Amino acid sequence: MSATLEPDATLRATTGPDHLVNVRDLTKYFPIREGVLQRVTGHVKAVDGVSFDIHRGETVGLVGESGCGKTTLGRCIAGLMSPTSGGVYFGMDHDSVDRLDAQLGLPFDKRNEGEIAAIDHRHRIDMMPHAAWRTYRRNCQVVFQDAFSSLNPRQLVIDIVGRPLRIHKEASGTALIERVVELLENVGLGRQHLYRYPHQFSGGQRQRISIARALALDPEFIVLDEPTSALDVSVQAQILNLLHELQQQYRLTYLFISHDLGVVQHMSDRIIVMYLGRISEIGRSDEIFEAPRHPYTQALLAANPALEVTDETIRLPGSVPDPSDPPQGCRFHTRCPVVIERCGWGVSDALRILETRGHLLDNLKAANKHTPFDGDLAFDTAEEAEAVAAELGSDATPEPMRRACELLEVRATSVHLRYTPVDDMSVSGVGTEHQTACILYNGGHKD
Repeated sequence: MSATLEPDATLRATTGPDHLVNVRDLTKYFPIREGVLQRVTGHVKAVDGVSFDIHRGETVGLVGESGCGKTTLGRCIAGLMSPTSGGVYFGMDHDSVDRLDAQLGLPFDKRNEGEIAAIDHRHRIDMMPHAAWRTYRRNCQVVFQDAFSSLNPRQLVIDIVGRPLRIHKEASGTALIERVVELLENVGLGRQHLYRYPHQFSGGQRQRISIARALALDPEFIVLDEPTSALDVSVQAQILNLLHELQQQYRLTYLFISHDLGVVQHMSDRIIVMYLGRISEIGRSDEIFEAPRHPYTQALLAANPALEVTDETIRLPGSVPDPSDPPQGCRFHTRCPVVIERCGWGVSDALRILETRGHLLDNLKAANKHTPFDGDLAFDTAEEAEAVAAELGSDATPEPMRRACELLEVRATSVHLRYTPVDDMSVSGVGTEHQTACILYNGGHKD
């Protein structure tokens, strides 16, 4: 690599020594619209109540299956999407973090909304003043998964990399050209690449151009959205080594989003495991790989071909549930190999079980949920209702689900169901810096 660019200290955020970004109760729902009038009939809960901190200078790995919400979360943190509720906070000192957490930990009717609003105005990225927002946009950049689609095919490299500098009036003319050359040299390219179009480069070179563009304004924080998943293995290693070198050179902080556990293990100081919009486990990288606590994390590690895992009990059955109607309690319980009756069985689980039996729901007239754990299924005839009740009470239904059932009876042409209610699962500590959302460790109730 060539001579390095000296980061401009005036562009750095005035945060405390540890915290850089704080995510609190972040949710992002996408409406489901149906009919001619496009009425909203439900929501896809892509991210649902996520909270964590990103410390200065560290790399936080964000992993999970496709559809778990990790890319949506990354886009909300980068300010490319507005959250449905909750928020992303930037530039908070320790006192502000403590005061915000103290208020959010209170019941809604006891919170000091004025204090929360004051903190939101100063630090929450979707509520801060325009000048503060511009500072955040300079300090937070994104490198996307598909470098080809994220680069304008009609622009030359000098225009792509130089655009942030022109927008923020950092350089123009000859100074801009030389700054772009410096950026390209720092990612392994050079002056000879200035006047070429993206299609004239390989995949790895295009990703280097994306990284150069992200570095143009000397950011402090970069969201890396699967930056190597579309690249060959040898090129992946080059890009990962480049990112590591740049982190040391510019004192960068990364949110590294990936489904590749091997890459995450190589890059990350801490790892967040997501499943169906929520955090399943969070902890230091070495602890996650050496002593995973959540069954989902164990299953992800078992699915990694680089690890020799022969225990069939952690193979995942079935598919990921519908994110518009996620399971209650622990969202992983429908596929968990160690599930128990207190994991959160409900009416939706009964419907999922019946759907796998095919004909049993052919004549279902209505499914009325009084609560997620209490409801009734209406059929045309009593015989159909009795067949469904018999199926739900048979050995074909998981034993923990049968034990969680407090009421299963036929009334005329309806099946009435009631399951033991539980709170939504939240993460709790299982070590100094290790948290998991598993009933085996936190009892299944919120603090």
